[in-house]
Amino acid sequence: MPATIAWFTGLSGSGKSAIADKVAETLRDQGHEVRVIDGDDVRGTAHRHLGFSPEDIRENNRLVALLCQESLSQFDVILVPIISPFRDSRNAARSLLGKSFTEVYIKASLKEVMQRDPKGHYKAVREGTLTGFIGIDDQVPYEPPESADLVLDTESHGLEECANELVDLLIGKAAIH
Repeated sequence: MPATIAWFTGLSGSGKSAIADKVAETLRDQGHEVRVIDGDDVRGTAHRHLGFSPEDIRENNRLVALLCQESLSQFDVILVPIISPFRDSRNAARSLLGKSFTEVYIKASLKEVMQRDPKGHYKAVREGTLTGFIGIDDQVPYEPPESADLVLDTESHGLEECANELVDLLIGKAAIH
């Protein structure tokens, strides 16, 4: 049976990687083969040549979807914490990956993620040392999903609760026990 892919989307600082790491740990503890394809890690290694223009973001998302496709037979679950700001890119990934694809919206307001600012990106935007930032710059807006398979609101719920909700969905969808 091919893997179930949880394609996370949400603003920087919303909790995508933290939830993915917790879900991966839980599923591995249950004996499942799990791969995490983190958007930041992929950008820092395989896709270093890409910038943050809308075209480059779409290309990065396309390449991540292809990486998922190549990994389908090797894992029970593939977790993809990636901002993935454009609906058309997420729809293209869903089209490519078919029934394996599960869109997970990690929801947090811009105000909240700016307060969290775990990587200092929003501070850099305020100071003018970072431009073209997703969700801030008009050229790279964040387009929230219109009908995600699962919405995890990290302003209202903690990491453990969000991770458990996703684990339950993935176990049900993948028919893994």
